[in-house]
Amino acid sequence: MSKTYYPTIGLEIHAELATHSKMFCPCRNDPDTVEPNTNLCPICMGHPGTLPVPNKQAVENVIKMGLAVGATIADFSEFDRKNYFYPDIPKGYQISQYKYPIVSGGELAGIQITRVHLEEDTANSKHRDGSIDPDHDGVPDNAAGFSLVDYNRAGVPLMELVTEPVIHSAEDAMRFAKELQLLLRYLGISHANMEKGEMRVEANISVSEDPNVFGTKVEVKNLNSFSVVGKAIEYELSRMIDLIEAGKKDDIVQETRGWDDAKQATYSQRKKENAHDYRYFPEPDIPKMKLHEAFDLDAIKKALPELPWEKRARYKEQYGLKDEDIESYVVDDTLAAFFENVVILLGNDKQKVTLASNYITSDLQGIQKNWDKQTAFNYPATEQFAKLISMAAAGTIGSRATKDILVMLVETGGDPEEIAKREGLLQQSDAGTLEPVAREIVAANPNVVADYKSGKEALLQFFVGQGMKATKGAGNPTVLAELFKKILAE
Repeated sequence: MSKTYYPTIGLEIHAELATHSKMFCPCRNDPDTVEPNTNLCPICMGHPGTLPVPNKQAVENVIKMGLAVGATIADFSEFDRKNYFYPDIPKGYQISQYKYPIVSGGELAGIQITRVHLEEDTANSKHRDGSIDPDHDGVPDNAAGFSLVDYNRAGVPLMELVTEPVIHSAEDAMRFAKELQLLLRYLGISHANMEKGEMRVEANISVSEDPNVFGTKVEVKNLNSFSVVGKAIEYELSRMIDLIEAGKKDDIVQETRGWDDAKQATYSQRKKENAHDYRYFPEPDIPKMKLHEAFDLDAIKKALPELPWEKRARYKEQYGLKDEDIESYVVDDTLAAFFENVVILLGNDKQKVTLASNYITSDLQGIQKNWDKQTAFNYPATEQFAKLISMAAAGTIGSRATKDILVMLVETGGDPEEIAKREGLLQQSDAGTLEPVAREIVAANPNVVADYKSGKEALLQFFVGQGMKATKGAGNPTVLAELFKKILAE
């Protein structure tokens, strides 16, 4: 009989905040700067005699985050020094928050949040090993390898969110991380691009045979995509369970591990530090903060934009759309704006709105996904698209013609009615016009006719399909079906 194992997962997620300047100095906060070591000054480099000054916008951004998830905003807060020594920490310590975070509690995607605090980011380390041969002369420039440090990122405002250890699957962990990224973007406080390192996920993972007892915790750091978050958690859970079942439970130790994408596996990096290893103490160069005096929390809360879960509820109630269609609009604000502008032009007609959404989330997004032309993809004009949907809803054009005209609207624009006339796509419902086409198709397919007459009546759809093809999608399928039934019965 197989044992039951109980996974426990907690997440620590860092997000760089989209402010104009760094956390404690006036240097530019620009993640797109290419030239290394240009956005720096004596303050973010920790030169003696310099004094850090907190970025008020960064503090307000974290407050917005807290208010959005229903958390408690601290009245008293302070910054602390977190001491550790790496080349990417120019001061020899990081200014962070320990005992008095700005945000406590709250909930997102059904997951309880422990805290959200503010700190400064580290520099970027770039490593080159001895195999690199930039001159292509067959001789590595430095057989021993070397590392370079770019301090442009050092001192950038960094929000850290810590969840309660209440996540029990890789799927739920990914869902939380995706929802957090959405929220950060809706609030406008972070771009949260994982591929640029603007949002980094760390997972604390343990497995136990007793649901009331935590197992030994392992932290997997710097997971840089949602899929990697899921893969790393699944791998760690499997690794731990294998060790337990092999009688090697003691081999699971509290440590920090990394993710090797090439091997699709985690690997040990170092023994996990505890809080006392960092020797936290209050930052003496920054005054204490009384946040309820410094910020109007009610005004900030009232000014919050519509949040992802609020948008989902509104789209469900207002438009009655499918959940998967709603999610397309929730994750893509440009697509959502296009849809809502179309809805206005359609006069909130529920049938037309549903039809419009179906074409937007399937056909229009499909065109965009497969767009490989040299020119940038542009949405069709809302007026043209709304007119196209109205024509489809009225039966003026069929579904095949609607799809074809939509491609033309994206590529060249134009009036959908004029396009339909020019291309012969107006739906043909005149039986007299369609009957010769139907008879020609029946005559060309004697074997299928025989099968149909032997009882395979589902083949009627074959004939209708051939009729639609012959009329370039312009034939009315209902009229064609009736014509084929009549002809095949003769």
